[in-house]
Amino acid sequence: MNQSFKAFRQIFLRGLFTFLPIAVTIYILYAGIVIMESMLGTTIQRFFPSLYVPGLGFLLTTVFIFMLGLLLNNLLTASFFGNLERQLMKVPFIKAIYSPLKDLMNLFSQKGSKDLKSVVLVEIGNGDIKALGLITRDNFSDLGLGNHFTDRVAVFIPFSYGLGGYTLLVHRSKITEIDMPAEKAMSLAITGWVKAGGKNEGEGHP
Repeated sequence: MNQSFKAFRQIFLRGLFTFLPIAVTIYILYAGIVIMESMLGTTIQRFFPSLYVPGLGFLLTTVFIFMLGLLLNNLLTASFFGNLERQLMKVPFIKAIYSPLKDLMNLFSQKGSKDLKSVVLVEIGNGDIKALGLITRDNFSDLGLGNHFTDRVAVFIPFSYGLGGYTLLVHRSKITEIDMPAEKAMSLAITGWVKAGGKNEGEGHP
């Protein structure tokens, strides 16, 4: 009986560990589609109910996002949106919400990936413990802080199994650059260094 229970549990856990990543991925995609659908779909349903069909809100939101991207490629409209953004940033409440979200999106954008200088290991304490991080700034001269941070860099250390992280101003002698793409470093850090890729995933790195 005990052996049968162990076999049942092993099979169940194997199925669960296979099912959960698929289910969570589908749920996140579904939630994203629902949010995009509700952005314009609810408005169309309220004012033009005869025109609404399921999925129309998602389609129009996708078209709107694409058109916004086209407009931002134009120098004139990009300048207009830039001025609008600067005006919005003058409102304290809006700035507190918008600015962190904007910075987060820039971090994961193509431009943001280029802005990440390198992937590093940061020494914690006497150096026996190391944390994986991304250098987000290596020059502080534009902040008007004088020469206080000339020997330091800003390192973003993401949380494992969650969104967010924290940024440390680390002395240059406490970091070691490693040859790893930023995307792979983020994946390793967020998943707690669980080996989820191919056979050689993570090999050759501490």
